[in-house]
Amino acid sequence: MRLRIDLAYDGAGFHGWARQEGLRTVQGELEGALDTVLRASGSAVTVAGRTDTGVHARGQVAHVDVDPDRLAEAAGRRDDGAEEALLRRLNGVLAADVRVRRVSTAAEGFDARFSAVWRRYCYRIADVPDAVDPLVRGHVLSWPRPLDLDRMNAAAEMLVGEHDFASFCKKREGATTIRSLLDLSWARVDGIAEATVRADAFCHHMVRSLVGCMIAVGEGRRDPAWAGEVLTRRVRDSTVTVVQAHGLTLEEVAYPADDALAAQAERARVVRTLPGPA
Repeated sequence: MRLRIDLAYDGAGFHGWARQEGLRTVQGELEGALDTVLRASGSAVTVAGRTDTGVHARGQVAHVDVDPDRLAEAAGRRDDGAEEALLRRLNGVLAADVRVRRVSTAAEGFDARFSAVWRRYCYRIADVPDAVDPLVRGHVLSWPRPLDLDRMNAAAEMLVGEHDFASFCKKREGATTIRSLLDLSWARVDGIAEATVRADAFCHHMVRSLVGCMIAVGEGRRDPAWAGEVLTRRVRDSTVTVVQAHGLTLEEVAYPADDALAAQAERARVVRTLPGPA
């Protein structure tokens, strides 16, 4: 049977999501906890979005296929259900910087990665002295100069839509860099400059590169139109800074209705191309 796992973690103590030999990763910790609780070996978790080293998550989603008998055995005689029992036992094994928030039986056709219709990240920057709070320094980037959010939003408008984001990505062999950027906007929340970045999917370093581009605009070093110019080049631009990871948090992953999960997964597996010139 397939289980959906909703979880959150502080990325500071992890070398990203993906399992790596000899390094502490979120996937490695979660799979190890599943093996312990289920008294199994080889638990394999699929995730909605593979976060980089130091990136946090509040709304991460994963799935795992388990033997129903092992799940029932792990629950024992508890009356609160096998999924709730698994949640409690996992959190009893995991370290405090990663928490399972919900375990549920996945609907038919559910795939944590391919069934997702969008992922939403937030990047937070304290760019004025009275917004810098040492208590949240691990989750908010401190920036030494004030940023003009109106200029940054003007730049962001040029990036929204379906484009080849190769200029803002670390390209992976055999993977496309075409993405649909659904929302990119800046606002101040309690003095903090917050970027909302929502897309159907993201390529490696995409969000942090987009933020780095817009910081250059917000400081006045570049015009807003520069963001569009960078996008059209379709090659990694060395003038675009990849900002630090700790200001970035995966906030939410969205899925369609249960009866559309399988169809969405099939669509997402198709490698996209952009239409050529008429």
